[in-house]
Amino acid sequence: MADTNNIQTFVEPYVIPEGSPELNNNLREMAASFAVTDDRIREIIKGFHKSMAAGLQRDNPDVLPMIPTYVHRRPTGKETGTFLALDLGGTNLRVCQVTLNGDTTYGLVQQKFTITPEAKDSRLWDFIAECVGIFLEEHDLHPDKGRRSIPCGYTFSFPIFQTGIASGNLSMWNKGFTVPNSVGRDVVNLTQSAFQRHHVPVEVVAILNDTVGTLMTSGYSQPDTQMGIIFGTGTNAAYWEDLANIPKWPSADRGGEMVINLEWGAFDNATEILPYTPHDNKLNRKSPNHGLQVFEKMISGLFLGEVVRNAILALVDQRLVFGGRSSEVLNKSYTFDTAYMSEIVSDDSPDLAVVRTVLESTLDLPETTLVDRKIVRNVCNMIGARGVRLSAAAMSAVLLSRPDLMANPISIGIDGSMYQFYPNFEKDLYDVSRVFLGDDFVDNRLKLHLAKDGSGVGAAIVAMTVDQERRN
Repeated sequence: MADTNNIQTFVEPYVIPEGSPELNNNLREMAASFAVTDDRIREIIKGFHKSMAAGLQRDNPDVLPMIPTYVHRRPTGKETGTFLALDLGGTNLRVCQVTLNGDTTYGLVQQKFTITPEAKDSRLWDFIAECVGIFLEEHDLHPDKGRRSIPCGYTFSFPIFQTGIASGNLSMWNKGFTVPNSVGRDVVNLTQSAFQRHHVPVEVVAILNDTVGTLMTSGYSQPDTQMGIIFGTGTNAAYWEDLANIPKWPSADRGGEMVINLEWGAFDNATEILPYTPHDNKLNRKSPNHGLQVFEKMISGLFLGEVVRNAILALVDQRLVFGGRSSEVLNKSYTFDTAYMSEIVSDDSPDLAVVRTVLESTLDLPETTLVDRKIVRNVCNMIGARGVRLSAAAMSAVLLSRPDLMANPISIGIDGSMYQFYPNFEKDLYDVSRVFLGDDFVDNRLKLHLAKDGSGVGAAIVAMTVDQERRN
């Protein structure tokens, strides 16, 4: 087994035998800068624990937000009923009709709407109302007899400061959204006002983060679920915490538990712990939310390809790849999609034909050599490996914060394109975390599973619990 505490383990695989000494020296240096050794992960876990504890103590912009979600009832898998759910993500808005069958299974009717650039820039709230209106009309949905509106759970996958089960103020935009006059305001009010303007008979009765939705959906089918994680366009996690461990929770009642939304994309915004490189710094400087969500920028699908692009261009500038030539496409920010990384690292053909297609056809580069293609594959591999090791570090840190639970089986519901499509992501999560969580726990009690499209179903589950409490 490779010694993952030795920096050379992360360096030597990227040396290209037929490459020049100058090229290989640069590749070694680059690989070392992206390496995350076991000792480095231990430091990151320690930093996570310190930041989590401080965030549970009080709100502080320099530590993890650790946001109480007001969700305090675990699903049992026996809940029944039909509910509406909205799932606003970084790329799509999903409108869902969810039928809970009461036997840990559910039915889902959904429609996906691609969020337009105009909606991301300015008219998001009206766009949401228009899409919900279309869904209600196409599926002939109306409020139940005696009710003026349809109760709805709302998965909102952007950072909010939650002030109630159905209220939360937007902390900041990320994922490329810049809608004005929204930060600091209640996103339920903004959405509800748009429903009224467009005469859409829907009432948002619960707002939650996509990770909370993933956690609740996973919990409906796997009652031992302790965490929900998104490894996708963005990244975040939510987990069950004892109220006794949340000093900032205002209620005197310390019994029971509550889901905490970590907003872990914001870990180490002070840039003291994580392994930053010039390529990360370049991305951060040019991003709309400069200096924020720095952890997310190292592991999530929106940003990984851009880190690769920056690293490749650094080699182009030194005339070490593509003969020092680039292309108009590659010179533009965010043109190296993370999906290309998945294709490239999977390519084991002798001439790296898939890599050639991505570089020459998609990115419009001049004819490439086999060494060029090996360089690009190596850069993708080193940055992808860093991403999964940091992902495993964060997951391990949260589990290790609740050692009282680790004697029992624990399920973690995970959603997102990185987990689903990036080669060997799940296997690598298990392998990396084993060093910190122990073979016995990983082999016998830890279960990672895909909570596919979980955020929509989870919103409906929470809406159901709120609606039941209101009626009682």
